Amino acid sequence: MKCYEYGDRNAPIVLLQPVDDHDLNMLQNEITFIQERTSKDFRLIACKVSDWNKDLSPWKAPAVFGSEDFGDGASDTLREILELCEDRTKTYYIGGYSLAGLFALWAAYQTDRFQGVAAASPSMWFPGFTEYMKEHEVGTMHIYLSIGDKEEKTRNAVMATVGERIRTARDLLTERGVDCVLEWNVGNHFRDADLRTAKAFAWIMERVEA
Repeated sequence: MKCYEYGDRNAPIVLLQPVDDHDLNMLQNEITFIQERTSKDFRLIACKVSDWNKDLSPWKAPAVFGSEDFGDGASDTLREILELCEDRTKTYYIGGYSLAGLFALWAAYQTDRFQGVAAASPSMWFPGFTEYMKEHEVGTMHIYLSIGDKEEKTRNAVMATVGERIRTARDLLTERGVDCVLEWNVGNHFRDADLRTAKAFAWIMERVEA
């Protein structure tokens, strides 16, 4: 996994974000948007995955669009990301967009290393994930969730569950005492990914003392 670093290397806050080539092209915009929303210094480490559907999936699942199934490489990806979090003087947040947002949320169920999760338009439709949340305890107390107001309005039966499932996720987390917000953005899943991710990270940064 190749990593790209942005911002202040000595900052007390470290943002970790799994990305693909499309995300990398928008990353400078995202950083600018974050800086507009918080005055806190931060370092962002973009972790480029080689196989999006495999490297970010917590377990195997059939394809819901196209023909590419989902793998079970999330554990390996998280192991590499945690190697970037060994400096205990830093505060670490994990976040991402779409399947990377789901991965970030899943990661917080595997470790308490992250002080917050910034899950922007996460793939909450992922088979079995709501049930997983019901059966396990999360390792962070600050979680941002968002979704586009048109994301659940799709003909794909699996993906159409995203609205119901993200509402359920918010309720589950809140009931367990997690500081959680669910923000609705204008548009479908493919609109303003950089801005939505920036809003997610900025919210987390402002909620946690670092």
